[in-house]
Amino acid sequence: MDLSHDDVKKILEIIDSSENLEEVEVAYGGFLLRIQRSGVEAPARPRVQPPPRAAPAAPPPTKAARAELILASGEVAVRAPMLGTFYRAASPGAPAFVEVGQHVKADDIVCLIEVMKLFNSIKAGVDGVVTQILAENGKLVEFDQPLIVVSTKP
Repeated sequence: MDLSHDDVKKILEIIDSSENLEEVEVAYGGFLLRIQRSGVEAPARPRVQPPPRAAPAAPPPTKAARAELILASGEVAVRAPMLGTFYRAASPGAPAFVEVGQHVKADDIVCLIEVMKLFNSIKAGVDGVVTQILAENGKLVEFDQPLIVVSTKP
């Protein structure tokens, strides 16, 4: 469990309301918050250190190393506009936004990508028929990764 922005604000409010504290350090997981006051001067601004970064287990694949999607004439890939978690439906148990063989309009929502608890609706962008769903529900997708293939041929 990570600390949210609201958690940090609450911690700061508690510390600010206390008159006895001269120095406080809160460590939680990779998060470190250290606050020092000096005498009767205004309270010092908190210094927040980002969590230490772990070295990647393996270097990220280069664009050339990734398998490139080959599209047939008239096919368009709906690509991830951001890195995040891919969802086919609005909530667990809800029907998927689209299925293979389904007709879509350019403004139809075809999936969601969640980034830091914010859900972003991804639209088809073209009129056509869904021919492939490439991303796996609930899995991380990368920026510009093909998610869904739509055929624009009649």
